[in-house]
Amino acid sequence: MHDSRLTSTASTQVLTADHAEHNPALLHHFADAKQQKNAASLGMWLFLVTEIMFFGGMFCAYLIYRIKYFNAFAAGSQQLDIKMGAFNTAVLIVSSVTVVLAVKAAEVGKRKLLVGYLVVTVLLGMTFLVVKGFEYKEKFEKHHVPGPTFNFTEKFDDNGRQIPVNPKEAELFFSIYFVMTGMHALHMIIGCGLFGTLAVLSWKGHYSPNYFTPIENAGLYWHLVDIIWIYLFPLLYLISRHS
Repeated sequence: MHDSRLTSTASTQVLTADHAEHNPALLHHFADAKQQKNAASLGMWLFLVTEIMFFGGMFCAYLIYRIKYFNAFAAGSQQLDIKMGAFNTAVLIVSSVTVVLAVKAAEVGKRKLLVGYLVVTVLLGMTFLVVKGFEYKEKFEKHHVPGPTFNFTEKFDDNGRQIPVNPKEAELFFSIYFVMTGMHALHMIIGCGLFGTLAVLSWKGHYSPNYFTPIENAGLYWHLVDIIWIYLFPLLYLISRHS
């Protein structure tokens, strides 16, 4: 009886070792690849929930102050460049498509195609950041950056009508603008670094149809960052702009 148990244990250890040998990405504390993938996916979704809560607080603050200081926020929105914001929105939508295509390429084992889509995603992310940099530059030139040099003299809407605005309230709008878009840009920088690393690892053959969980999880992160911008663009650039 004792010998049979030893034999069974030894056989299990041999099978586990053989399984690990054929699945180098499988960590020793997981029974199989499916369990490891489920654990990684659960961890990513929990992380995304914390991100939603983080940005959700800022969205709530923005909506409360926009209702309270409607004229100042409408006037501040007038100073944002809709064309740049719309261009960046299109860039992020296209980048979400390339992420989906990258995951699909990983699933079917097309390494070169996978690397190509990952690189394109990084380039699109960098394009977004460059455009946002030009927007920030304009805000510095117009002294719309909150602080001792802040100055807000533009008080007319697109139809030439004057909007009564308290400069302090307008400064609050730009404070929220820089916090929200700045945090979003930081997440974009992290995403570009993440996909750049995945592109290098993919080129080296670290991923296969049997294991591409990091690419899937990175894709989830990127989609969330894109969705956040989809909400930021109308809230900051469009809502009540012509009121």
